[in-house]
Amino acid sequence: MASFNRVTLLGNLGQDPELRYTQNKTAVTSFSLATTEYRKSADGGQQSVTDWHRVVVWGRQAENCNKYLRKGKTVLIEGRLHARTWEDKNGQKHRTTEVIAGIVQFIGPNDRRGSSTSNESRSRQDFSANDPLLGNGQQSGSIDEVPF
Repeated sequence: MASFNRVTLLGNLGQDPELRYTQNKTAVTSFSLATTEYRKSADGGQQSVTDWHRVVVWGRQAENCNKYLRKGKTVLIEGRLHARTWEDKNGQKHRTTEVIAGIVQFIGPNDRRGSSTSNESRSRQDFSANDPLLGNGQQSGSIDEVPF
């Protein structure tokens, strides 16, 4: 039976991206993304519910995210869910679910360089590129240059 694992999120960064490199010198950036849904409360008012998502980006796209994104910036993420487990130094097991980003689209002005334009910028990468879970760590996708 076929399966499908795809996630699309539009939200704001909850922290500045954290860039690190694997032993093979592949860039990996992670950040938290907040998405907010507005609902009617029991008393007829409006209630907001915020969910937090951990996003992981690989390769050159990871470096671009680290360079251009900051806390509060709005981004559109397309990727897939991945659950992983690990054991800490004390032997305690942990489990997390992350979004492995295949596409990161920067929304709004480029605050880092003072631009006031509202052009959208895209940074694309094949979903399997630099993903140790799917590929061999070699970049197989294409990346569009960030034009700002």
